[in-house]
Amino acid sequence: MEVEDSWKEALDSSEETSGDAEALLGSSAQNLSLQPPSPPEADAPPIRRSQPIVITVNRAKGVDSLSSSVPNPFPELCSPSKSPVLVGSFPPPTSNKHLIKVYGEDSHSRSVWVSRGSTTREVCHMLVQTAHCSDQENWALLEVHPTLGLERCLEDHEVVLEVQATWALKSDTRFVFCKNYAKYEFFRKPMAFFPESMISDSADDNKGMTSSDLIQNLLVSGTCPEIQGFLQVKEPSRKSWKKVYFFLRRSGLYCSNKGSSKEPRHLQYVADLDDLNVFTVVNGRKLYGAPSDFTFSIKPTKNPPRLQDLKILSGDSEQTRTCWTSAFRLFKYGKQLQSNYQLSKTSPEAAKDVKQAMSEASLVAMDFSGKTGGRVIQNPVEAQSAEREEGQAWRRREALRSSLPNLNTAAKSSTAVHKSQPWFHGRVSRKETQRLIEKQGLVDGMFLIRESQQHAKCFVLSLCYKLKTKHYLVIPCEDDGRRYFTMDDGVTLFIDLLQLVEFHQINKGILPVCLKHPCVCVAL
Repeated sequence: MEVEDSWKEALDSSEETSGDAEALLGSSAQNLSLQPPSPPEADAPPIRRSQPIVITVNRAKGVDSLSSSVPNPFPELCSPSKSPVLVGSFPPPTSNKHLIKVYGEDSHSRSVWVSRGSTTREVCHMLVQTAHCSDQENWALLEVHPTLGLERCLEDHEVVLEVQATWALKSDTRFVFCKNYAKYEFFRKPMAFFPESMISDSADDNKGMTSSDLIQNLLVSGTCPEIQGFLQVKEPSRKSWKKVYFFLRRSGLYCSNKGSSKEPRHLQYVADLDDLNVFTVVNGRKLYGAPSDFTFSIKPTKNPPRLQDLKILSGDSEQTRTCWTSAFRLFKYGKQLQSNYQLSKTSPEAAKDVKQAMSEASLVAMDFSGKTGGRVIQNPVEAQSAEREEGQAWRRREALRSSLPNLNTAAKSSTAVHKSQPWFHGRVSRKETQRLIEKQGLVDGMFLIRESQQHAKCFVLSLCYKLKTKHYLVIPCEDDGRRYFTMDDGVTLFIDLLQLVEFHQINKGILPVCLKHPCVCVAL
């Protein structure tokens, strides 16, 4: 048939052309042979087919074939040895460094590289240098569990990476860098932390010693008196709380199942102090339905924080909670805390603070009105009268100085000088103020100034005294056309808040204690 002959000629012609194609493209020419050939054109240009390119492989020799032909447009960014990103963000390849993230009290964070054995004291010193803090003392690293409302101050000797290793992988646990003035305050004022009513009767073995001497001797030896008292404890898997009598001894924490009985048959073992950490509970009323705001918790040391592992306790006052948490620390770490306290006093800044405190404690009232020199005023009533007269003389001098024409314009511009001071916190609420002061230690004389939210153009001085936060309203007033600030209905006038703070740092005035420690929030 004619059809068969035409297909035969097509196949014969395809076999002739496939021989040349196989030499170039191999087996891929077999697919092309099935197509019928196009009729040749007389004037068509010759077809130039692409040829395979042989690429030489130089990777075995460590030479880049394109490096010589393509220049590097950004050598300062692409060179590992000159890259500021690589050098600043990553440790040397041979160092044993680990990355941790630390938050400030303004919720901003900073990532720092620390060695495997870095302690809390070393990390705090590193953060002080990084944040350019004005002072280097009383800084602390907090372990915070926001979901559970738990906070605790890490001890100076604790290894930071070991603490971080106990956290769950997907938890919101974090480190917070802040001030803590009360870390070793119980060594300075033991009676304020351990009241006689909470000291166990078994501690009265040394007859003839007062409670103050007994506590001081125990603290110097690296231990603590046995603590006892009622606490509210949250029952497991229930919302109710139960009042139980607890005993804290060197051997562990016990509770009595029959009132306040101390008989061994009535005591029940609760926990071992070596295997737990004590935390302060924030917002315990809302999270756990606590009967008071003075709630704390004990948690196993090596386990990730879980609600079923927590033992949540609540006291009736801040002094009760502080006594229990301080006793937990002393019984667990013992002489190590004493060593940390002595080490914290070796720095020049700490020695300066101690010297200033000793000088303030040695101040006496003097009378220089006579011609024979000064005399020490022994009568307390006469001393208070001299203090009032000196304050009135100081106010007259300041009023005269501020009325001078060359200082009048400067006084007007100095009304906003407080905004640059570390103790000024702007529009902070009363509740947030108490939380900040509580986090930084609740020591006498810690203060901050904030804008009043209830009274326009007024300020509030928040001061800590005897584990409580007191608030004093600072009212602006005018006298002879000038603006002043006062806290005692105009008896004492100050041209700005900075002068008010400086005055009360050396004079109590209407305050129960002088201003000593500013509540500071550092930005990392």
